[in-house]
Amino acid sequence: LPGVRIRAFDISQSEVTVEQYRRCVDAGRCGVPKTKVRRDYCNYEKDGRERHPINCIDYAQAKDFAAFAQARLPTESEWEYAAKSAGQKRKYPWGDEEATCARASLYHEGYGCGADSTFPVCSLPTGNTDHGLCDMAGNVWEWVQDKYKNTHAGTPLDGTAYTRGHYGVMRGGSFSSMRAYHLRADRRSIVPPDERRCFLGFRVARDAPAK
Repeated sequence: LPGVRIRAFDISQSEVTVEQYRRCVDAGRCGVPKTKVRRDYCNYEKDGRERHPINCIDYAQAKDFAAFAQARLPTESEWEYAAKSAGQKRKYPWGDEEATCARASLYHEGYGCGADSTFPVCSLPTGNTDHGLCDMAGNVWEWVQDKYKNTHAGTPLDGTAYTRGHYGVMRGGSFSSMRAYHLRADRRSIVPPDERRCFLGFRVARDAPAK
């Protein structure tokens, strides 16, 4: 984001998977994903979805997992910096070429490029960032730490999260996104913090170790 100085941080290569989230549930640290909307697209209780991104979880559940993993949610500035391969001027994680099913899981002839589901994480390496981060466009939208505001005015210049307000922010587009611009690295959307939808998951981050 303009004028923001990003401190060194680590971010997970992929979105958190069902099998990773299940360990947190089994440990009694995370709640079971559930939703009353499009439950048939929730991955948690589906056979063969262990490597798919966890979805149908709200902001608090994402934070609970991050704490379990000794991590945190990325800030919005960190997320965009990572999605643009260390802040390069590009439309998508891979560059400026439009989003297609060769690079991202989006809506094309049905959800997930006709698969009618999310993809296993890291299934489309041609859509990766320069640093090998997977699915920063498509598959599932991703929770970030920040609260939503209409513009970037007031964004903390040190790359930390903006915490005033109620609504959350999701980034990256999903397997249900019908328009390619929803997958752009600078695209952001408002979401209630208690939202549990099939199109919404997350990845985790942490501060880089001091040298």
